Amino acid sequence: MTRALVDTLRQWRGRSMIELKSPAEIEAMRAAGLVVAKALADVVAAVRPGVSTAELDELAEQTIRDAGAVPSFLGYHGYPATICASVNHQIVHGIPSKTQVLSDGDLISVDCGAILEGWHGDSAVTVPVGTVPAEDLALSEATRVAMEAGIKAVVIGNRLTDISHAIEESVHATERAAGTTYGIIREYGGHGIGTSMHMEPFLPNFGKPGKGPRLRAGMAIAIEPMLTLGSHATEELSDGWTVVTVDGSRAAHWEHTVAVTEDGPWVLTAP
Repeated sequence: MTRALVDTLRQWRGRSMIELKSPAEIEAMRAAGLVVAKALADVVAAVRPGVSTAELDELAEQTIRDAGAVPSFLGYHGYPATICASVNHQIVHGIPSKTQVLSDGDLISVDCGAILEGWHGDSAVTVPVGTVPAEDLALSEATRVAMEAGIKAVVIGNRLTDISHAIEESVHATERAAGTTYGIIREYGGHGIGTSMHMEPFLPNFGKPGKGPRLRAGMAIAIEPMLTLGSHATEELSDGWTVVTVDGSRAAHWEHTVAVTEDGPWVLTAP
């Protein structure tokens, strides 16, 4: 999400604005999540050297519309595409382009959302293009594992920042095991989701446990850690969307939409 949206969500913190869904509404969100999963699967299968990010965008839009859904991102606060295609040092919100052609060794993060019968799904993956450096693969895997750790903390009775803490602790555990360090992006994070794409609560990808609202059945949260091979410092480009690392280091982004249920976390965007 853009910094303006992040600021808006932060202003809402502490107010009772978290949307709770009925089991039937969570099922409806699951249907939207499966549309997103299919769109991302189609895009991942098409990623290869020589393909433009605009071609990937067209493929995702066609998949979403064929399912009877509508792209969440297209037109959202003026965003001009169906997916966010962030390549190498781009962290999030990269705008697809005919002139941005993938090359062997690139690392691309693809974020995608869909609306089906009024309900949103949102998910992201990071994909290697051809043969990429081992450190890039490790970065992507560390980000995915951190997301999974966050998902496991989506348990009734936990506090919101228990998810944040689980994500951060996973990153640090990976760092210790690999003898490396990663930058955890701070300005951007996860969010509530349901009848809108970005809702309360805002979810940082780091922090102490035991803070924020308690997790209740019917909540749905997009969990999306973003890591870099260098600093966590970011900047937004002049297009008003694309967020990049200040130091030029590569970045990875993984995301799933997760529902809080009596039976534990339900990953609505898992195929």
